[in-house]
Amino acid sequence: MKTLALIAAMALAAPTFALADNDDDDAGFGAAGLLGGSNKEDLPPIILSAGEPIAPEGAWELKSGTYYEFEIQGDGSQELALVGPEFFRAIWIDEIVVEGLEIRPLGLDSIEFDEAGEMEIGFVAIKPGAYYIKIPGTSGETQRLDITIK
Repeated sequence: MKTLALIAAMALAAPTFALADNDDDDAGFGAAGLLGGSNKEDLPPIILSAGEPIAPEGAWELKSGTYYEFEIQGDGSQELALVGPEFFRAIWIDEIVVEGLEIRPLGLDSIEFDEAGEMEIGFVAIKPGAYYIKIPGTSGETQRLDITIK
């Protein structure tokens, strides 16, 4: 009877040992997972200035599952907005920081700068596809940032 109880106890404990030793699921992100520092990349800033390109460094190519941060800098030369609802729905926004205030939105459709300022957006790219962010009412390619999530 003791032998049977010992075998049953070992059988129940075996999967626990197997799972504890299996590091195949660890993508190298550590305890913080997707929000860990090893999974973070900084993107070039978006510039909001009258008559200037919004993305001087060109299109973004992002990897699904990676955490990104970028700044949006408005110089106050004109009241300017950015729209990109399809892009904003293809990402998970961790936070938006404006003058030290952290905002954790459920979603985002657009943003607008009425005067000079800066904001930082941290997000995880989720849904692969081709997207854009642009200044509404414009059609020039310098007023648009093309974004690909792979």
